[in-house]
Amino acid sequence: MLDGTQKIDRSVPIPLYYQLKELILSEIKGGAYSTDELIPTENDISEMYQLSRTTVRQAISELVQEGWLYRIKSKGTFVGRPKIPQSFIRKAESYNNTILRLGMTPSTEVLALETRRADRLSHDIVNALKLSEGDQVVYLCRLRSADKIPIVTASTYLPYNKCAFLLEHNFNEEQLYSILSSNDSTRIFRINRTVEAVAATTADAQLLRIKRGSPIQLFTSLGYNAYDVPIEYTISRYRGDMNKFEITVFPEDN
Repeated sequence: MLDGTQKIDRSVPIPLYYQLKELILSEIKGGAYSTDELIPTENDISEMYQLSRTTVRQAISELVQEGWLYRIKSKGTFVGRPKIPQSFIRKAESYNNTILRLGMTPSTEVLALETRRADRLSHDIVNALKLSEGDQVVYLCRLRSADKIPIVTASTYLPYNKCAFLLEHNFNEEQLYSILSSNDSTRIFRINRTVEAVAATTADAQLLRIKRGSPIQLFTSLGYNAYDVPIEYTISRYRGDMNKFEITVFPEDN
């Protein structure tokens, strides 16, 4: 707990605000504060460590920007829940592997596994999967969590004529891409993804346990097999307050 006993070293050329920021962060990571717990006020911290309000405010503001803290007007500053660094945007790593690699426990709840008629789907899905009138799709909807906290909903559409065998599988425990990889005609070879920011719907609020209108990171993925045939169309709706996405960019030669 912040009580003034932790040391701020004024003899080293490290900015005081940065030392304070790292001190607060170490207390949070060390378990001194739990999620949603109130931390001391800027005035209290200023007095504890004999620092200016400007210095304290800078340290707190950076921790707020990074998601370690959050402010509620007239109530104070609270410990936030760190966002999960997702690699979803840059590689096709399974959700379970991503969450396990981060030291958390993944879980999946299947909300729907059924067939649907193409004429009842949006034009985007029909066009992306190159469906015709009378075609059917396998529809798989999953709610995925980390440490029992809901993280993302994934609604997946796959052509029935190639993927009907998926209806026999248990997606509470099995991984979609692993099953698709058992067949050369359904193995995903490449994926095109788009991302946009949207507001949470009523359904998002209920499933992800957030407020309606909260930020959602909406991904649309279209997976192709090695013959460039579209196999999988997935709409993923990630909680904006729980996830951040990493991407590596290689600059062009000047």
